[in-house]
This record gives sequence, C-alpha cells and structure tokens, in this order.
Amino acid sequence: MGGKTAYLLSRRDVALLHAVADHRCEIIHGSQPVLFVDGRVCCDADAGRRLIRAGLLAEPGLGSGRWPARLTKAGDAEMARADHAARRA
Repeated sequence: MGGKTAYLLSRRDVALLHAVADHRCEIIHGSQPVLFVDGRVCCDADAGRRLIRAGLLAEPGLGSGRWPARLTKAGDAEMARADHAARRA
C-alpha cells in the first residue's frame, strides 16, 4: 500500500479521503487529532488518527486552530486504487 501501516480501507475511509481531496476537511493537531468535514466534527472520532497512522493523511501543523487536511502521496494513490477497484466491481 505504501503507507506506514498495512490498512484495509473501509468505504467511510475512502469517502473521507475524497472529502480531503476536495478540500472539505480540516484537522486539529493533538495527541488525538480531530477531523472536521464541511465544518462539523467527523462522526468517526478515530478517523483522523487512524488515517494519519496509516500514512494516508499528512500530520496537521502545530499550534492551535484548524489546519486544512492534506492527503499524502500514499493517500492519493490508495484513493485512486480504491476507486479503480470499485469501478471494476
């Protein structure tokens, strides 16, 4: 997969990667990063941390406040792979 940890993406994870790619997500730095989608806290409280740990989302900036969530190269590649697999199914 190319990330830090082997991780099987759920449909929710793929949807979150798409939302990040569409610049709809922000993230707050901390020991438990908080992911926001369209200005609201993501319903999956562990999503940001899980996707960062898997190497699919970039670490947020330091300090207080929300930072734009960003895909890593591995996250972009994994999103494309999941989309390709979904089209073939």
